Amino acid sequence: MTIQILPPQLANQIAAGEVVERPASVIKELVENSLDAGATRVDIEIEKGGSKLIKIHDNGSGISKEELGLALSRHATSKLSSLDDLDAILSFGFRGEALASISSVSRLTLTSRTANQVEAWQAYAEGSDMAVKVIPAAHPVGSTVEAVDLFFNTPARRRFLKSDKTEFTHIDEWLKRIALVRSDIHFTLKHNGKVVRNYRATDTQEQYLQRLAQISGKKFAEQAIEINCQHDDLKLTGYIQSPFFETPASDTQYFYVNGRLVRDRLVNHAVRQAFAEHVTGEQASYVLMLELDPHQVDVNVHPAKHEVRFHQSRYVHDYIFQALQSALHQVGRLAIDSTNKRDTDSRPQTNETGNSGYGVAESGHSRHDYSHQTSPGTEASRERFSSPISAMPSYASKAQGSGGGAPSSYRPQAELPSAEAIASYGELLKTPNVVQENRGNKELQANAAMPPILAGKYWVLTQEELLLLLPIKIVSTWLLQHEISNKLDSGLVSQPLLMPVSIAMDEIWSDTLAERELMLRKIGIEVTIRLGQLIIKKVPPYLRQSQLVTVIPDLLQWLRFEEPNNEALASWLAKHDDKRFESAPDTWLAFSQLDDNDRDELIKKAKVLPWQSWLEEHPSD
Repeated sequence: MTIQILPPQLANQIAAGEVVERPASVIKELVENSLDAGATRVDIEIEKGGSKLIKIHDNGSGISKEELGLALSRHATSKLSSLDDLDAILSFGFRGEALASISSVSRLTLTSRTANQVEAWQAYAEGSDMAVKVIPAAHPVGSTVEAVDLFFNTPARRRFLKSDKTEFTHIDEWLKRIALVRSDIHFTLKHNGKVVRNYRATDTQEQYLQRLAQISGKKFAEQAIEINCQHDDLKLTGYIQSPFFETPASDTQYFYVNGRLVRDRLVNHAVRQAFAEHVTGEQASYVLMLELDPHQVDVNVHPAKHEVRFHQSRYVHDYIFQALQSALHQVGRLAIDSTNKRDTDSRPQTNETGNSGYGVAESGHSRHDYSHQTSPGTEASRERFSSPISAMPSYASKAQGSGGGAPSSYRPQAELPSAEAIASYGELLKTPNVVQENRGNKELQANAAMPPILAGKYWVLTQEELLLLLPIKIVSTWLLQHEISNKLDSGLVSQPLLMPVSIAMDEIWSDTLAERELMLRKIGIEVTIRLGQLIIKKVPPYLRQSQLVTVIPDLLQWLRFEEPNNEALASWLAKHDDKRFESAPDTWLAFSQLDDNDRDELIKKAKVLPWQSWLEEHPSD
């Protein structure tokens, strides 16, 4: 696709934002352009932490002479042409803003040559006037971008840059992130004339583990459990920290969606939940890559592209959670089994076919293979969890009271016997129907298996002759309200805001603040008055995600005319915590453990489906 200016209708649909924050953000945008151009090698050269010079050279497809000047224009891109393209983005870039923004705050030179051209061409732009000059140049197929004197024409912004060492650290950290997910690319980084990073392209798992060790440390690479799960159009791959080590191997926590590094609350919750029973205190380390249909994820939700929105968020959450949980449990059992076998017999046992239980891998290392075929028809849902570690069995031995260690070449592998761990993606949370007790009050049995979910919003329940849809949101809010109500007697914990929120002070608030000071402290709100401003300093966790500039004035207006009881306060707080993540399994577990009266009250809020009349109107043939 050729470079073209996006039509206004499409440009206005893009979550645009300033892409030039610091040298690292410049390098991010330029390298991503190189990857989108099909480069297999990207060389990065910087001076003085990137503030003096940023130079990116790649061997990609290049840019033709006719499009070279256009490439520096705002909203000029070859990656989008219509609104339909915005619904399924696979490229890193798509906004057409990077080169224009960079050239407006630096002296930018873009040199490029395509395979069809006999000579290269160079475009030069300096400053915000965006005047572009195109001249002939010598250059191989590919592109080179040089950005000199970053922020030379905006000294106020230049003063916000940190030391050269700090800016280099940001660049180095970003390069590590992209090098982990694009192991097929050869990356080099040169700082002040010295090569400091050289990540060679990898073709095999062993080579990738070497890159993983370079970036995340040898300890993590040796301990890591490999994840390779696929079900339908969802695929999860990567490495996670072994639960058999007492301390995290590194602070590596990277999650990629279709090759794009993201920081997503839903994903983080699924990972933390999977590790909850294995790792306490410090967070677990992981490098995980999720691939899914690009139509099922929206990457155009954050100016810096750090966040995504899944169209079927519950599917994705439960898929990640169950895949990781199954891996951790399975490898745990394998480690203990292998330890017990070594304790009883130091030599490999011979199986029924006469082959040794330990096979010899191509590399010459011994490998204990626990894998076996799943049931017929489940090939697409097969999971593989393996650990390239040597010390994991030693910890398993320690847990069993044995002091024996394991040979460094043992690598437990496991393939689950079925696809139950990840089948929830295809049929989200499809579990047996609710078990019911035939008692006078028709209550649900405590701890019953969770019923199926309809449209991601309703539990489908049956109660004698009734077919019910119970909204998960109503149950979750009710549970939260009662949780808050129980805490109000002793007062809610306040959490300080990273940046206090200021609101223009209304004179009528002074009396309210004085009269309701104890009540505000009880619900965890701390405010002060300064220079005609109401300064919000602390709020309870239930209000952290709310719009405080409107929520707090509404609260003060309410408190001005009424002194609400704990139940009313709890209801108000629960209503404003509407952005929290709701885990259907956790909500059902809490719901099933309520007493009979509370469950009955909530079930009364369910929608009754008139299935009898529907059957009468649509009789079967």
